[in-house]
Amino acid sequence: MPEQTPRPTLESVAELAGVSRATASRVVNGGEGVREALREKVRRAVDELGYVPNPAARTLVTRHNRAVAVVVAEPGSRLFSDPFFAQQLRGIGRELAAADHQMVLMMVEDQHDYERVGRYLAGGHVDGALLFSLHQPDPLPAMARKVGLPFVVGGRPGWAGAESDPDLVYVDSDNRGGARLAVGHLRSLGRTVIATVTGPLDQTSSLDRLDGYRDVLPDGDPALIAEGDFTPDGGGRAMAELLARRPDLDAVFAASDAMASGALRVLREAGRRVPEDVAVVGFDDVESIAAWTAPPLTTVRQDIEEMGRLMAGLLLRRLAGAGGRSGSAAPAAVFPSALRPAGPTSVITPTRLVLRASA
Repeated sequence: MPEQTPRPTLESVAELAGVSRATASRVVNGGEGVREALREKVRRAVDELGYVPNPAARTLVTRHNRAVAVVVAEPGSRLFSDPFFAQQLRGIGRELAAADHQMVLMMVEDQHDYERVGRYLAGGHVDGALLFSLHQPDPLPAMARKVGLPFVVGGRPGWAGAESDPDLVYVDSDNRGGARLAVGHLRSLGRTVIATVTGPLDQTSSLDRLDGYRDVLPDGDPALIAEGDFTPDGGGRAMAELLARRPDLDAVFAASDAMASGALRVLREAGRRVPEDVAVVGFDDVESIAAWTAPPLTTVRQDIEEMGRLMAGLLLRRLAGAGGRSGSAAPAAVFPSALRPAGPTSVITPTRLVLRASA
């Protein structure tokens, strides 16, 4: 068996470059205070020897881990079964990878997990956090703030005082406007008994979509509103409730494509034709659901992957300071104190109606 070649060390880099170990360490680990001529010698030695810097040493010098915690306030069973999260994580991952940052994925299975997540966030392992799918009341933002960790929230924050917090940064879609598009479309088709399946009402996205429904139908029957949970089974249960209460309904706005798929199944089992008897509109335009239901689903499209990318871009700008990273389309999320807005910094992405066969 051939003898294994020892890995090059920082000492061997320093020797080859003709500099001290401390100088070599500052160069390879991103430190300051080294003349460009010496930097170039160290770089050449690193390339020649194939030296790989020690991440722990780099962190000690730069005080940056180049890692971001992505904390999803949902159990793994939901995270890994819902394609919405896959699209959002894809956007986050691509933006972080382009900036040479690692994504550390964390989930909240139950209340006991908050202590574990809190310890990790306080432990100096990551430079910042992305928090999304929050349910109210959720301690994650307060936990991150308590340990001084920069964070960006996915979704409109709903806790007390959030609307006037100048240090808060969040990304959301136009949930209320999108719901108005969906219900307005159903009305334009001549539908008169329009029901809705909401998401969990401890999440602001669900509340905003319900408000959009009520904007179009301010005098609607409360019996036409049923709460779901953003899953196909939850959508099916809510659809069954609505049919039991109002068998005369002729349209349904489901606040997610996943719930709409469950509603379509229950309508089919009840002998209701879609769209002839009941028109159905969803929300999200999740790529693996909306175009593959039977019939294909008319839905409100939000750019889920772009929302993830924007969240990551905003956090990276916070970490880099007011100047931000060049090339990012996300607006700066750090302001000089004299220029800080009165409330949170937010990016609201547009929504649009995508017409298919279900309505």
